[in-house]
Amino acid sequence: MNDYARIEKAMAFMVANAAQQPSLDTVAAQVHLSAFHFQRLFCRYAGVSPKRFLQALTLARGKQLIASAQSLTDTAQALGLSGGSRLYDHFVTLEAVTPGEFKRQGEGVEIAYGIHPTPFGEVLVATTPRGICRMGFLAATPEADILALIAAEWPRSTLRHQPDATRYAVEALFEPRNNAAPGALSLHVRGTNFQLNVWRALLMIPDGQLASYSHIAQLLGAPKSSRAVGNAVGANPVALWIPCHRVIQQSGALGGYRWGLEVKRQVQAWEAAQHLESQESARS
Repeated sequence: MNDYARIEKAMAFMVANAAQQPSLDTVAAQVHLSAFHFQRLFCRYAGVSPKRFLQALTLARGKQLIASAQSLTDTAQALGLSGGSRLYDHFVTLEAVTPGEFKRQGEGVEIAYGIHPTPFGEVLVATTPRGICRMGFLAATPEADILALIAAEWPRSTLRHQPDATRYAVEALFEPRNNAAPGALSLHVRGTNFQLNVWRALLMIPDGQLASYSHIAQLLGAPKSSRAVGNAVGANPVALWIPCHRVIQQSGALGGYRWGLEVKRQVQAWEAAQHLESQESARS
């Protein structure tokens, strides 16, 4: 079992047993490590301690909801956030496929792809020269299916297996201090105007916060479009970087997630733990 797989298994165990508040020794035993070595491994790859991750899991999800649509509107000036969370250590920009690119169907474009481990499972990442165009969890969508989606969107492009060219998209999330290239990180995606607007709105949700589908609809000036917002959120082509995991139901229920509710719980807790850590650091 590799290190990322151990962290993934440990997170899944903590999510499933959060109510019992498992001890460090108990969680470490699940991945066949001593408490000392597990603590160091978890902090290295998750960026927070197991205790902090478990603490974040116990927070009432409803209390994490942004109080009103106005809270989102206040952040509208920042189309990509650079905040305390390591998830947004890089400024994220979203670029849509241009009409010319759409017409050419990817002719002359080389798309690199690779498979990389994360604490939440393996992801397939695909990039064009202008940015990340696809990122998805293989546990939910097999490699062949993701590659078929890319081929359908860019039928005249050249698809090459080049994991060295796509690794940065994962390193920027989980190993930013040592490996990620500095500067802006770009997303290069294809969608309808409404989908693009929803995805841009997702980038406005502050790290460590959650928003409801209705909040997003209000932000877009279409308060009755919650269902359409949900469909657009579900069509998100870039996992993690476009944070569709931050959108839940108004009641506080998780809602859907195209890569699985287990992963959604883990990612939300991971972000919340980092946010708590950042808040404590700021106070000290």
